[in-house]
Amino acid sequence: VGNAIASIAILLYLQGGTLIAVGLGVAAAGFAGRYAFQLWKRLGQVLSQAKKMPTSSFSSHHYNGGFDQKMTKKEASLIHGISPTSTKSKVRDAHWRIMGGSPYMAAKINEAKDLLDKGQ
Repeated sequence: VGNAIASIAILLYLQGGTLIAVGLGVAAAGFAGRYAFQLWKRLGQVLSQAKKMPTSSFSSHHYNGGFDQKMTKKEASLIHGISPTSTKSKVRDAHWRIMGGSPYMAAKINEAKDLLDKGQ
């Protein structure tokens, strides 16, 4: 009888540890689910606010057009991101800032710089 009680006590102890582990796992899953739900709600709010924003604010620095057949001073200043009446030092600084990329782009940038330098 003593051995039976001891073995039942050991069995309950071992199963109790398993039950505690399962309980902690369920609690952790519940907290993680709650946290994920709160994040999902916030994400939905942010996305709905982003949809309400005007799209022009995101694309205001993008020029919707290609290159002209003959480079103009306006196009040269657009390429460099400066005013058409900028000084030579501003043209040089802008040129060094944007130089790089494809050979075609480098040729266009150099052409734009030369045109802006001639106007000074």
